[in-house]
Amino acid sequence: MPQTPPPRWTGEQFDADIAVAVEQFRRDRLQEPLERYLDVFASYQTAVARLMEGSADLTQLDSQAAQFVSAEDLLTVVRYLASPAISQDDLKVLADVSSLVPSRLGAHPEDAHRVVQIAMMALDRNRFPWVPEHRQPTPSERHAAIVATTALMAVQRVQTERRNNAKAEQEEAVADYLESLGLIREEPRQVNTVADLLPRGHFCREAEFGTRKADLIVSLWDGRGMPIECKVSNSSTNSVKRVNNDAAVKAKTWIAEFGRLGVVPVAVISGVFRMHNLMSAQDDGLTIIWTHNLAALAAFIQSTRS
Repeated sequence: MPQTPPPRWTGEQFDADIAVAVEQFRRDRLQEPLERYLDVFASYQTAVARLMEGSADLTQLDSQAAQFVSAEDLLTVVRYLASPAISQDDLKVLADVSSLVPSRLGAHPEDAHRVVQIAMMALDRNRFPWVPEHRQPTPSERHAAIVATTALMAVQRVQTERRNNAKAEQEEAVADYLESLGLIREEPRQVNTVADLLPRGHFCREAEFGTRKADLIVSLWDGRGMPIECKVSNSSTNSVKRVNNDAAVKAKTWIAEFGRLGVVPVAVISGVFRMHNLMSAQDDGLTIIWTHNLAALAAFIQSTRS
């Protein structure tokens, strides 16, 4: 039977949806509770103060390295002594250690020493001016260093949680919506060919679809596979990474592997995006669905029954 094409949008339609999505982003962002940041700040402030006190305000950090990096919270503080903070992956390479598991560092003093040395080499001299000057900090310098370091850590933690939670919530919302349409959720299944697809009208959460992973995989009523990527963007710059450099690249890969008649790559998006980036992704074969307009997804899925 003839296959129903997925929805395609004009620039004017994208502009209208972008306005709705930005307004929703503003409401959600401003409603985020301050309490979470304050809780994270208080937790990290305790760890920063412990490190400062135990290391005699960093002057003995190197000589007692194993003691400080064998505790996970203190190891995190050590990474944030540098400016900019050193990621775990970068620290492993820079310090030439095979693992940053705190218990292992505590059992291998030479590794712990190299980790601390790297952090001290990249030490933020604006926050810790007394260290390169080989003196004790003034009370105000010490307080400012603790507050500034804690704030850096807390902001990064809350931002990471926000991104992860937003994506997880979006994926679950889409899964719940598919179930509300009568589709049946199954356990994740790797799909290498069309023959591996779930039964028609079924879907699963995160699984391999061809050579790339999809957030959800739907078996449409007409036999096509519909891999779905869920994308949340907090800036128009970030949207390029989310849609064009990720979802659209996957779409082209899936179309090459399954053929245009066998697959309908979809991105469900929310947040801040640029119209021309969305048009470019759509031209690459990616179907764009907004979280605030999942009815468009429902209409397309229903049309594949005909």
